[in-house]
Amino acid sequence: MNTEALYQVYLNHPDVQTDTRKIREGELFFALKGPNFNGNQFAQQAVDAGAANVIIDEAAFEIPGKTILVPDVLQALQQLAAYHRAQCSFPVIAITGSNGKTTTKELIHAVLSTTYKTYTTAGNFNNHIGVPLTLLKIKGDAQLAVIEMGANHLGEIKGYCAVARPTHGLITNAGKAHLEGFGSIEGVKKGKGELYDFLRERRDGTAFVMWDYDYLRNMSEGIAHIVRYGTTAADVTGTATGQSGFLTVKLEQPFTALISTRLVGDYNLPNVLAAVAVGWHFNVAPEQIIAAIEGYTPSNSRSQLMEKGSNQIILDAYNANPSSMKLAIENLAKMEGKSKVLVLGAMAEMGTETEAEHQQMIELIGQHSWSDVILVGKPFEPYKGRYRYFENSSQAAEWLGAHRPENALLLVKGSRSSQMERVLEAL
Repeated sequence: MNTEALYQVYLNHPDVQTDTRKIREGELFFALKGPNFNGNQFAQQAVDAGAANVIIDEAAFEIPGKTILVPDVLQALQQLAAYHRAQCSFPVIAITGSNGKTTTKELIHAVLSTTYKTYTTAGNFNNHIGVPLTLLKIKGDAQLAVIEMGANHLGEIKGYCAVARPTHGLITNAGKAHLEGFGSIEGVKKGKGELYDFLRERRDGTAFVMWDYDYLRNMSEGIAHIVRYGTTAADVTGTATGQSGFLTVKLEQPFTALISTRLVGDYNLPNVLAAVAVGWHFNVAPEQIIAAIEGYTPSNSRSQLMEKGSNQIILDAYNANPSSMKLAIENLAKMEGKSKVLVLGAMAEMGTETEAEHQQMIELIGQHSWSDVILVGKPFEPYKGRYRYFENSSQAAEWLGAHRPENALLLVKGSRSSQMERVLEAL
């Protein structure tokens, strides 16, 4: 079945699922394959669960009247999403970057949703499956869409842009993330810059650019429309105020305001300014921009400030790379508090830079005074004589349970694979 014919099926059953455990009556089930599973094998289970049709790519699993055979299920999903996107005339904003893209996406969605029916990526479902699924969730009442795009190697963002065809785009930053896949910081810039390349080629594209970052200025040259945000010399300007607790932003352009957020750390300033820039560009009223940003509460272990007993904990355990780890450590160092504790998990996907990047992090830690430093994961093992070291977060949690700090400010951060949120159980 070709894409146009499959689209007619989709119009009759516009809810798409890739997990048989979540199927509801009348949905389409795409039988995707992975290294350790074959969705074709679940065709009958999907039908039994209520799927209207099951898209498969192995004839052995055909069910008369229920299955639709295609050459490749993943390609069929992506082509269907691209076809659906082609029917939409509203603006599509794509967001990528090494750090802060999910928080930025959530803030922008909150701001735009005050004025427009806005669809966006759920959580950080921003990969080769998540991007098309997000597009296919967009209904006829849509006025705007915000699509998050993640990548760990060259060519990914280019592929996502071919499906989502964004009219607007934003790169939060290009830092030391996924070095194993990109090879170098220049590789990261090139990979993230594929979004700018697409906007440049479409001739009418708009980029929201963090003007403080010279490399983003240079990367964005040639894009038809640029909306600048930053601390100075931009269309939207603001600065972080205060030294403890939640971030407060003193906004100076395009209107003056004091925005009190529920975000921890000055490193979230660019994320807030990006949301203001996008909202202002799309004519959202200043009071609605402010209310949306102030009302946003981070979740899913992203810069969450919480209290447990006498302790305050910054939980930032969803992801970690050298850029975000450095910012989080420096932020804790300048916060008010006599007792500060670092609980850090190893950084993943560093490739050949693993040893050097963890060494640099140890040097950064040594530049400040801490009540305690707890390191988790094998890349930190060489430093176990200098700081407390544990092989995994369960061992760290056990130690913290027996030596629970009091009246302390703790940063809990690490890559997703470290599962650093486990230490919360002991605090």
